[in-house]
Formats: sequence, C-alpha cells, structure tokens
Amino acid sequence: MQLLGATHLVVLCTSQIQAQSALTLISEWIQEAQLQLHPQKTKIIDATQPGGFEFLGYHFERGYKWPRQKSVLKVREAVRKHTGRTNGQSFEYTIARLNPILRGWYNYFRHGKVHTLGNLDGWVRGRLRSILRKRTKRKGKAKGGPDHRRWPNRFFEEAGLFNLTTAHAQGR
Repeated sequence: MQLLGATHLVVLCTSQIQAQSALTLISEWIQEAQLQLHPQKTKIIDATQPGGFEFLGYHFERGYKWPRQKSVLKVREAVRKHTGRTNGQSFEYTIARLNPILRGWYNYFRHGKVHTLGNLDGWVRGRLRSILRKRTKRKGKAKGGPDHRRWPNRFFEEAGLFNLTTAHAQGR
C-alpha cells in the first residue's frame, strides 16, 4: 500500500548545523510515515542572502516578505476580467466587483512590504482610467499626467474603490 501526502513545511534555524540537524530529523520522521521528501523542493537556504524562497504565496528574502510575482499576476488577471475598456458595465458596478477581489487579496498579503500594494493600487486605477478614457471618446489606454489630473486618486476613493495602501496605513 502506498501512502500519498502533501505537506508544506518551512523550518527556520540560526545556523547551518542546526538546519542540517533539523533536515535529518524531518527526513527520518517522513520515512517512518512511509512518505518521501521531494528532492527538488527540499533544500537548505540562507534567507539572509539574495534569492530567498517562496512559500504560501509570499517571497521571503533578507528579513522581508512580499507577495511572490505569481500571486501579483493572479490578482491582476482577476482584476483584468472586470476592467475591459468595453465591458459595458456601469463604473459603480465595476468598482463593486473589484472591491471583494482587492479586499481579499489585501487581507492575505497585508503583512508584506507596502511597495507591492502601492504598485497594484496604481495599476488598478490605471485600468479604471482606461475605461473612463474610452467612455469619454479618447483613444488608447490611460496616460499618466492628463488622465491623472482628470481622474485623480481622490476620484476613485470617492467612488468607493478599495485602496490597498490606505487600508495598510489604517491597519497599522
């Protein structure tokens, strides 16, 4: 009889010797349970050095964590589904559809570095500015200066758009 299992595990240690000892203990425990460590995913990493590691949607490196690139791309894809320039939905409806996506993503990733939140906020507003630009018979996607002055960040705040950076600042 073959047992299958999927366990994700990160062990933090203060030295290479301690890490090697932990890996040996875990290997023995896994073998006793008739399971196997994945040879390509099992490794000892010095997280204080560039490169770090990824775990449960986060990237950990040099004492910091932030959403890994795949997590950011996934939320962008979810936002993209609701922000096509010719989606035919009211602006209010579009924001109402985006807010649960943004709020859920924020609730999971709010413990990471704030720069990712600001970048995503700006990207979402850019998508919304492109919708507004199209509806006012302007060609192309949103452009920085003129469109930002026409629809400043405050405009989206007043329209009820969930703001990741503001939520992070209020959460502190």
